Amino acid sequence: MKARKSAHLLGIGLDNEDGHKRLTRAEKFSIVGGSEETHERMTETLVKTFENLKDKGKDLEETDREELAELIKRNTPR
Repeated sequence: MKARKSAHLLGIGLDNEDGHKRLTRAEKFSIVGGSEETHERMTETLVKTFENLKDKGKDLEETDREELAELIKRNTPR
């Protein structure tokens, strides 16, 4: 029996200057730190990315790196 591959994305914000500790956790991603703006942008990006994967009928585990990178790039707020 083959073991199921598991995947989880981790976003780390490094621009926190206000002293707040921010943590957002979901089933397949976690976001730690960052300013309020950065943390919100990372969260929005990953929520949209996982919505796109769901629309395609795919799980994170079966998505190749190139496709994931393209989805993240496309979903990052400008």
